[in-house]
Amino acid sequence: MLSFVRDKVSTKFFLFLMFAFLLIHVPFLGNYVKIINTLIHESGHALIALLGGNVETISLFMNSEGATISNQSTWIGSFFTSLAGYTFASFMAFLSFLLIGRKKEIILIDIILGFIFLNLIFWVRNPYGIFWLCSFAVGFLLLLIKGSQELRNHLLLLIAAILLVDSLQSAYEILYISIFQPQSAGDAANLARLTGFIPAPLWGLFFFVQSIGFCYFGLIRGYYKLGSFHKQH
Repeated sequence: MLSFVRDKVSTKFFLFLMFAFLLIHVPFLGNYVKIINTLIHESGHALIALLGGNVETISLFMNSEGATISNQSTWIGSFFTSLAGYTFASFMAFLSFLLIGRKKEIILIDIILGFIFLNLIFWVRNPYGIFWLCSFAVGFLLLLIKGSQELRNHLLLLIAAILLVDSLQSAYEILYISIFQPQSAGDAANLARLTGFIPAPLWGLFFFVQSIGFCYFGLIRGYYKLGSFHKQH
């Protein structure tokens, strides 16, 4: 019986990952849903930047890219701010599955809404960024309020899958760019300039490896915790 439950859960689990992968590649709609990962990525930069400086603005763009403008007074502040984006996005993907597996969906909802309203109130000022935050918040809240418990759980699982898949894909993309266009490799290029002795491709590799690590633990923890959830019910 336990084997059947785990097989059923793992099938559902990987179907959501597959659906998330296909969804983020749909024209227009894919870029819209991918911004949830961009929001987390840029928020990671901002939260670390606040420890040793200040955040001026965050921009979220229609092509799913983002930018954080911050001021840092120290080298170490600039270093950790540049390091934070990809690592924070990967960590949040892992944390999302962990919370779902432990039946802490309310905490995950609070985190998502917290990031949305924090950015809307303090940081995001470009028109598309404001539109995305407002439209996503309204749609998310309506589904939570009007939808069933099952719909809410599926929605959160889909968001977690999008975070996991897109954090892995974006880390691979920065690795690829850091190898073939190292000066255009965003955070990897910034870290290469800050460290001097570590080139952009190695930072790109670091971002990709850590994303795989969080992906692995997200899958393992999600598999067993979700399996436990369904077994108890």
